[in-house]
Amino acid sequence: MQNKIKAVFFDRDGTLIHEKPGTYLSDPDKVKLYAPVPAALTKLHKAGFVFFIVSNQSGIGRGYFTEKEVNAVHARLQKLLPVPVQEIVFCPHSPDQKCACRKPGTLLGERLIKKYDIDVSRSFMVGDKKADVLFGHGLGLKSVLMTTANGKNHLKKYPDLKPDFVAKDMLCAARYIIKEDKKHA
Repeated sequence: MQNKIKAVFFDRDGTLIHEKPGTYLSDPDKVKLYAPVPAALTKLHKAGFVFFIVSNQSGIGRGYFTEKEVNAVHARLQKLLPVPVQEIVFCPHSPDQKCACRKPGTLLGERLIKKYDIDVSRSFMVGDKKADVLFGHGLGLKSVLMTTANGKNHLKKYPDLKPDFVAKDMLCAARYIIKEDKKHA
């Protein structure tokens, strides 16, 4: 148990980078971090967390862009972040394909937890949608709902949605995660 890692799983669009709801990002030049993200991830990295990005990229399944374009966006994102991301995984399917890897389905998270020996009791999911909260809870992670992009609307639209914490920005989320982690140290 001692050698298990503690992790933060992040959604990509609307969480780490700006998202215009209803649009699909395929141009690496349009990747723009939310201002608090670099400082927040630096704090979390110093606190010993390892990072993963889990994203639904239905634009591939819908034919809007290719997996190669998604990988170019991810390469740009990693260059902008001040800390390393251990792995980025994504579901390429459209919602009507009914796959197990599309969040809130937990397949991608289960694979990462097994591959990296992640301690779920000390790990978190951060995202801006209902699917992110349900994904986190489905894996046994504490879920943080960001009120960026879709978060405020999802809180109103789904009154039964129960994230463990609601954060206005990534620094707020990081403070919560570090505080919660200290309870287990």
